[in-house]
Amino acid sequence: NYPNPFNPSTQIQFALPEAGDVELAVYSVSGQKVADLVDGRYQAGSHSVTWEASHLPSGVYLYKLSTGQQQIVKKMTLLK
Repeated sequence: NYPNPFNPSTQIQFALPEAGDVELAVYSVSGQKVADLVDGRYQAGSHSVTWEASHLPSGVYLYKLSTGQQQIVKKMTLLK
């Protein structure tokens, strides 16, 4: 994601080698889901999703990107 740290929004970019189902969710460090950003079918290519987090407190959050072939979990920091 860029920027990281961010305030109040960040962009999460991903690329798919072929069309497929994609899920992208954001979690607090305690494991509570705080946002569902993507849940659907995407075409092959590059994609960007903006997460606007002004309603949440500062802290570390995790985003999980799931496709049919892999899962990726990364950290991001919201600084207010």
